[in-house]
Amino acid sequence: MFSYEFMRNAFAAGTIIAIICGIMGVFVIARNMSFLTHTLSEIGFSGAAFGIFAGWAPLNGMLLFTVVSSVIVGQLSARSERREAATSAISALFIGLGILFLSLANKNASYATSILFGSVIGISAADVRQMLWLSLLVLIVIFVIYRFLKFDSFDHTGARVKGLWTNSLSITFLVLLALSVSVAAQIVGSLLIFILLTLPAATAKYFAHTVSGMMILAVALALIGVWLGLVLSYVTNYPVSFFIAAIEAVCYFAALGWQKLQTAE
Repeated sequence: MFSYEFMRNAFAAGTIIAIICGIMGVFVIARNMSFLTHTLSEIGFSGAAFGIFAGWAPLNGMLLFTVVSSVIVGQLSARSERREAATSAISALFIGLGILFLSLANKNASYATSILFGSVIGISAADVRQMLWLSLLVLIVIFVIYRFLKFDSFDHTGARVKGLWTNSLSITFLVLLALSVSVAAQIVGSLLIFILLTLPAATAKYFAHTVSGMMILAVALALIGVWLGLVLSYVTNYPVSFFIAAIEAVCYFAALGWQKLQTAE
């Protein structure tokens, strides 16, 4: 399996993605941004399609659309009474734009499938290097603002009372989330990226009782899902995104069952 360069690239990219998604996912769950993450993934599809239309690398188009739109979506979703409606409207608009850009670019259905559900074969060594640099940027920023971001994510009211710069933190986190979505979509695709950014962290919260513990467990679960998914995809020739989604879903439902057993005792 590792004699093929595309599989070596896929495992390297998958490892990077799992680490980023595990860490970012803890804050996504704490800040109740699962739906917003799903919206950003669909915006990523539109950005990748625009990149193909403009003759860019799909990742560059994704970065442009997700980074710019993440702040806009965050502002429109600020009021809880219109959060779901605004996010759904933007999601529908960008899916439509993605289909339009693919049509204008005269690309066939295989391009749409690759963008939506990921492609192991299409990952090159250059893609891995670009993902590595973007991921390092995300990790460095997270390290710098970690203490403040943790406070704001798990005790937003207390952070505001203390005079913490919550608005700036929110915008910074949204940009980091946009970068994470763009990076991770290379493996699992734009429509399924929210799985890695939510399920490992959502599972980890049932077993870990500290933020650092949740991060470690979430990263481990994401790594298991990605690595096992790549192996199963290689063996069966079925889409890797299906296996990753199935593995993470099984882990999550197992955690729910464990929690119910603990509560019943």
